[in-house]
Amino acid sequence: MNTPVFTPAASIDEVIHQLNGIIENARQQNDRTGYFASLYHKVTVRVKEGILNNEFEDGPRMERLDVFFANRYLEAVHQWRHGQPPSGPWAVAFEGTRKITVILLQQLLLGMNAHINYDLGIAAVDCAAGGDIQVMHRDFISINNIIGSLTFEVTNEISRISPLLSLFGLHSQNGQSILIQFSISNARDGAWGFAEELSGKQGAQREECLQARDASIKKLAEALKKPKGLVRFTTFVIFLFEWKSPRKIIGALYKYQKAYITVTPRPAPPSSAHTRP
Repeated sequence: MNTPVFTPAASIDEVIHQLNGIIENARQQNDRTGYFASLYHKVTVRVKEGILNNEFEDGPRMERLDVFFANRYLEAVHQWRHGQPPSGPWAVAFEGTRKITVILLQQLLLGMNAHINYDLGIAAVDCAAGGDIQVMHRDFISINNIIGSLTFEVTNEISRISPLLSLFGLHSQNGQSILIQFSISNARDGAWGFAEELSGKQGAQREECLQARDASIKKLAEALKKPKGLVRFTTFVIFLFEWKSPRKIIGALYKYQKAYITVTPRPAPPSSAHTRP
């Protein structure tokens, strides 16, 4: 049987539509890939809200970056579901969805690791299309800040799903907290440095840069998936009391994010029509 060809989204509305499909499929299949998809749906809706409410310096440019960025995740899901190898960081993240003891927070962090530390820099370079990548910097920071703020909101909201999640605070003073291991600000800064390094590279040089980044971020993913010492024991204790049904967890996460959809559309001036990648 031929593998279906991946069809990239061409607008933020198409991204949201594809995410809805991933979430619904995951819920029906009792598949943990729906955890990160539910968070990412919330992020994408928040970006759309910001565009419609004129919160960004350049709304059409932000949408273009968001679509390039999202398509990397959407393609990784497509590859995984059809037996094709995604990037190393995504392979580790998706493998984690098949292991029941990898708790919800780890699942979200593994997705963020692959998407921020690996995908975001590539998306920025590809979106710049050979131009000066520095013009993307504010958009880059904005997307990162949205992901970070919503993720930590979600960690508070999911206390009902994972009632012992606060146990990670016990390690906050000794640097062993899984939340400290994956810092949003560090990921953002590292991702931008990677984007600057990748920018301008073509052919074999680009491929070499991508392979090196893939390997280093995959290594971080493995550490997130299999923590050591007290963090490993803590994640197991949290697992014992966390909800076990992926279908139920996805339903709860999706319900939470729906409450944030409060878009107030404003008419865009004639000159600001969206550019589709």
